[in-house]
Parts: sequence; C-alpha cells; structure tokens
Amino acid sequence: MSKTIDFLGESAAVLQLKNLALKVSQTEVTVLITGETGSGKEVLARFIHSNSRRSHNNFVPVNCGAIPAGILESELFGHEKGAFTGALQSRKGYFESADKGTIFLDEIGEMPLETQVKLLRVIETGEFQRVGSSETVYSDTRIIAATNKKLPQAVAEKNFREDLYYRLHSVELHIPPLRERGRDVLLLSEYFIRQFEQKHGISFEGFTNDAAEALLRYNWPGNVRELKNLLESLLILEKGRQISPEILDRHLVQRNRYKSLVHDPDKSEKHELSLIYSSLIKLHQEISDIKQLLRQQPENLHEAPPKKPLLLPPPLPEQPPQKESQQETEVQTLESLEKKAIADALETFGGNKRQTAKALGLNERTLYRKIRRYDLGNEH
Repeated sequence: MSKTIDFLGESAAVLQLKNLALKVSQTEVTVLITGETGSGKEVLARFIHSNSRRSHNNFVPVNCGAIPAGILESELFGHEKGAFTGALQSRKGYFESADKGTIFLDEIGEMPLETQVKLLRVIETGEFQRVGSSETVYSDTRIIAATNKKLPQAVAEKNFREDLYYRLHSVELHIPPLRERGRDVLLLSEYFIRQFEQKHGISFEGFTNDAAEALLRYNWPGNVRELKNLLESLLILEKGRQISPEILDRHLVQRNRYKSLVHDPDKSEKHELSLIYSSLIKLHQEISDIKQLLRQQPENLHEAPPKKPLLLPPPLPEQPPQKESQQETEVQTLESLEKKAIADALETFGGNKRQTAKALGLNERTLYRKIRRYDLGNEH
C-alpha cells in the first residue's frame, strides 16, 4: 500500500487547487502544473499520483533542466548497447520504469525541440524507440508536466512546440506563490519543524509572536523551498532556542547576502558584479557624507549614538574614473567575495554540499562548478 501524499494548506486558493487536483487524479488526463520556483510542483504531482488508480505503481520524477540535452533522450527512452560512446550495455529509460505508474516531467520548458517530438508521440500513442534501436516499445504511463516558464511565450518564440503545448495543457493546475497563501506559512512551518526535530534530534522552542508575524509579512521569493531551508538552518544553527524577530532577520539577511554574491552562470557575471560594486561605492559615499555632516554639527546629535548598520561592508578606497583595467580589478574583488561566501557556507554545514547548495539558493551542479573554479575542494 503506497503512502498518501498531502498538499498542505488551508488558504482558499490552496483548498480550491486541492479539490481540482483530486478530481483530476481520478482520470488519466495529462496535467500541466505551473507556478513559481519552489512553490511545490512536485509535491502536487505526487499528491495527484497518490490519489490515483496508479498509486501502487512507480512515481518517476525527471528534472528536464538538470539533464544535459545530449543525453536527455537516452534517459527518457533508454538505449541499446553500443548506441553511442559509453553505452556499454542496454538500459531502460524513465518511461519504461514508470510503466503502469506516473512520470513527472519537471522544467518541461527546458526540453530540446528534437526530444519534444518524441514526447508528443508518447503522449499520443504510448510508443517510442530506445536510442540505437528500431524496435517499438510501449509504456502505459500517466504524464504530469510542470514549468515555471510561460509556455505560450516559448511557443511564440519557437522554443516550444505548439502541438505539444496543447497536448500537455489538457488540464492546467496553477500553484499560488507562498506570499499569497496567508497563514499557510505557519502551517507549513509547524509541519517542517516537526520533521527536522525528528531528523536532527533537536527540540525547538518555537517562535515569539512577533517572529511569527514577521514570517507572515516576509515576501518569500523562494516560496516553500526557501521556507523549508530557512527553518532547517534556524533549528540547527540556533540549537533549537526560541526565535525572536532579531534572530530571524539576521538569518534572512545572511541568506540574501549569499544569494547576492553567487550568480547564475547563464547571466553576464561581469555586468552584475559591476552593478553590485557600484552600489557599494555609492552606499559608502553616502555613509561618509552623513558621518562628515554629523561631525560638523555635533549640537544636533542626540545623546544616544546612531545605530551601526546591520551589514556594513568594509570601507572601500575612493575610486578615480574607471578604466578598463580597473573594471577588471572590481570583478576580481567581488569574485573573492563570492568565493568567501561559498567557503563560509561550506564551513557552516560541515562540508555538506547539498545543504550548502540549498542555503545559497543554487542547484548542486552550479555549486560543484564554483567549488572547482575557486579550488575549494581540498579545503572541505
């Protein structure tokens, strides 16, 4: 008997979503789940599977964006021995493993066009061929796909097949972002904390009322995934003590600081580094101006000294008009900050790269690449 998965939430939007998902689970219709990154798309897919007639068979999750395009077809449909370099034996793909069950295709918008053609045929007929084989294989598999992209826009830009989009779009379930789910934040927090208490053997003293209100006010750009990772960090690093607004703010600021220093490799790193560096210079100049003004007008000061900013970066030297060589120096300076952020996170989590990647808001492949880039492997 398979375990029933729940999609936690009591907000009106989530209750309506669960009601529709339960209706869909009793059918064989293809489902497209949309929502922001970290909103719980795989959890909803497992909820549908666990309430379906296929629940006693496999649920096979596949992250299409995490598998290199060159091997995605082989991973999905399998391959024969000798089909390509390194194919030392025949291998079943995910669709064969999911026969009589459910396959969950996450980040479907990242799937290459040539693979989309084969997927379309599987949806229509259930048939496909392993790489390197002419033999037709049949798989009775329920397909649930998910994306955080706007697929109609991808279709218009010729990056996603229109016919595949309409086949996937039989039923669309949209997960609202956590910031729109009200007190679901506290319900999810309690659920995750109970899990982490058992996992780490730490008893949690809870949040103060003000800290709980702060959880409700926070915007949660990383959605449920961000909440879950934050709660685990709070429990471990604060050793289970009660969380006040000050402690919560410190952890949120630290996590956002890491995210601002670690960049998506697909973006222009030099441009982003330059923007951050310019912002730091501007900030320090403003602080210097304020300090100078206060020194000149002591009679306007209150008796209590001004509070020190929470995260005041180290002073930077005044910069003359930038030349090309100086821009290169700026990039190197902030790259060293990025290296330090990664090294600090690795140390915090005892070298555990999975927890480090979660804390930094990275996928593990990106973290491993940056560890190699900064030669941090020998240190942890």
